[in-house]
Amino acid sequence: MKPRAGIFVFPGTNCDYDTLYVLREVVGIESNFIFHTERGWSEKYNFVVLPGGFSYGDYLRPGAIAKISPVIEELHEFVEKEKGLVLGICNGFQVLTEAGFLKGALIRNDNLKFICKNVELEVVSNSTPFTSLYEEGQVVTMPIAHSDGKFIVPEGEKIDDLVVFRYHGENPNGSFEAIAGITNEKRNVLGLMPHPERRSEEILGGVDGRYMFEAVKNYLYGLV
Repeated sequence: MKPRAGIFVFPGTNCDYDTLYVLREVVGIESNFIFHTERGWSEKYNFVVLPGGFSYGDYLRPGAIAKISPVIEELHEFVEKEKGLVLGICNGFQVLTEAGFLKGALIRNDNLKFICKNVELEVVSNSTPFTSLYEEGQVVTMPIAHSDGKFIVPEGEKIDDLVVFRYHGENPNGSFEAIAGITNEKRNVLGLMPHPERRSEEILGGVDGRYMFEAVKNYLYGLV
């Protein structure tokens, strides 16, 4: 199957076009939108992105309504595919935790404010389809834009092997162990609070985020 990406669009999603542009125009992956009511999409794609925004207005709590939408029902089948990759960015990360694809939860930032700025991240693991073009220990820069980005886990929950990114230098939202991104055990689902699509061209200040999408492209084309 030719590599093809789908971008989930919920009511309130606002980073869908940013993500589509990077995938199509910057990285060169055939991409289309998948609307929240769509069914039968899982056989058409091998990479799915849940972009940032405010799905369903963040009513109840971020991701709580999106998790019961038709596209998420089918996502459970999709992640079992041999090369079915899922990337949740910001609100997408929140949806993935709410729906049980990733451990932990995301709650209000320690300062109870919306935070929008560039942050430094340490690459904890490059042994995933999303991070193979980074070096372990490498420090990269990406922007954050969220109110509910504090990552927490139940006491005693062991997730060390699932951590992919940590905040470096400062922990802007108070996340447990400064965690900024984690995968599932199968390592084909990644949740990330910072926005790689907003750091994918020099005109945006750098290309640190682009390497994530390039790594996915290499994986889908069997180059790694």
